[in-house]
Amino acid sequence: MKIYTKTGDKGTTALFGGTRVPKYHIRIESYGTIDELNSHIGLIRDQNIDAHHKSVLMEIQDRLFTIGAILATDPKKATLKSGEARLNIPKIAESDIEHLEKEMDTMEESLPPMTHFVLPGGHQTVSFCHIARTVCRRAERLAAHLNELEPFQPETLTYINRLSDYLFVLARKLSHELGAEEIKWIPQKKS
Repeated sequence: MKIYTKTGDKGTTALFGGTRVPKYHIRIESYGTIDELNSHIGLIRDQNIDAHHKSVLMEIQDRLFTIGAILATDPKKATLKSGEARLNIPKIAESDIEHLEKEMDTMEESLPPMTHFVLPGGHQTVSFCHIARTVCRRAERLAAHLNELEPFQPETLTYINRLSDYLFVLARKLSHELGAEEIKWIPQKKS
């Protein structure tokens, strides 16, 4: 299979199901940003971090491929003539969302309570986490817009939302594990 097909040379691309749309279409922006997020998560996973965190991040990357496939499917062609779903993979389940929540709860048990906003940074790995978190928030905004235009599985949007929370808690946990200073944002007073 060749990587280049030349079918996108005029600025369009095909959705799952064959429908061609402009490369700037909200659906392409949505799953493209999920792909970008997945790459950032791979960068975090490549860092010198705990094996458990790496394992959870790999599960998240798997789920992001599923989300990308959901977002890349033309809703008008989501069902085959046989009545079966074109996308024949497990969708995002409530258990996927609960898994992120349990991971956050476990990490937060060992962290001091938050009393202020935290400035991103303190260690390169922590910064990678914050970058992934902000890309996740952008993916969520795009997916929410797409969902308003062409609704998709509700758990998918919930998972993206919960993932950005997870990435924030992971950044705090990694700060703690790596001995990085967590700098509180304290607004300057008016003079």
